[in-house]
Amino acid sequence: LPATFLEFLKENGLDPSIYIPRYIRIKPGIPEIEADIKCELKKVVWLSGFYSIPPQIQIASSKTYQQGMIYGIDAASGASVLSLNISSGDHVLDLCAAPGAKLCMLADLLGSSGSLTGVDVARHRLAACRTILQKYALGDRCRLFVADGTSFSLSPLTLKEWSSRKSWKERKKAKKTRPELIFYGRDSGVVGLTKSELGYDKVLVDAECTHDGSIKHIQKFEHWGWKTLQRRVLDAERTDTLNHLQLQLLTNGFRLLKIGGSLVYSTCSLTVAQNEDVVEQFLSINPSAELQEVDAAKNWPCRSGKIPKTLRFDPSTSQTSGLFIAKFVKL
Repeated sequence: LPATFLEFLKENGLDPSIYIPRYIRIKPGIPEIEADIKCELKKVVWLSGFYSIPPQIQIASSKTYQQGMIYGIDAASGASVLSLNISSGDHVLDLCAAPGAKLCMLADLLGSSGSLTGVDVARHRLAACRTILQKYALGDRCRLFVADGTSFSLSPLTLKEWSSRKSWKERKKAKKTRPELIFYGRDSGVVGLTKSELGYDKVLVDAECTHDGSIKHIQKFEHWGWKTLQRRVLDAERTDTLNHLQLQLLTNGFRLLKIGGSLVYSTCSLTVAQNEDVVEQFLSINPSAELQEVDAAKNWPCRSGKIPKTLRFDPSTSQTSGLFIAKFVKL
């Protein structure tokens, strides 16, 4: 690792040599898979359905992976999804859905109730989300839109209902600016909502960030070039741009949340600027937003962030990738 990044890790209290296991999530009710992937699965006692595996194990060639029985997702990422406390019948928005592991877990938790809307600005990445939803047979209650998460504005309605509420001229005008729908599950519409009830029960904003909390991501720069890391992770101008984007995503996600609903903001960055600073700025301009305790976190191997009720996972504390979590309620 280059000296500049080593210094960055040191400032954040992290040892770059620490061992970080890989994690998989097993779909509920499936048989034992150790024989197939040829390694011992170590159950993650604090996170239901999760197991750690040695980093050298390649699950992509296994039958259980190809048949949609397991998928790779870091335990800290799983914690961010569980922080939402998904309930039966919830209508959920994943505002930065790609690459799709959290989207799959959300769909798993919803089961045969509610609906899930996934949004991402990159069409090819969202197409990958569509592929894995179909692979894991989790798409019946999901719809996917290629759209800018900072301006996405569709509520959880069926396409028919959405159209019928507008005049012909309004529909024609809206069609030009409407986000591109690339997947619509057969049961993903919401029937019977009144105008006052429109909005999502739960929103996940796993915002774009510098990914510096993921050592596995940082290792990619060995191939991309360390100068690229300097530009994409350590450059002040880039991080300033990201901070503005993160605040916009959080603000729009909260706008789409119904009163009484919960929103989780997360990033896999270790920096205060992309986490606590964004939260403080958001709270200063949104009086109806209030931070909530994450009840399940009492048993999680994480520490408190610099703001009370926020959480931080990192390699040394949690044996996971770095992840920041803040949960809001809309008053």
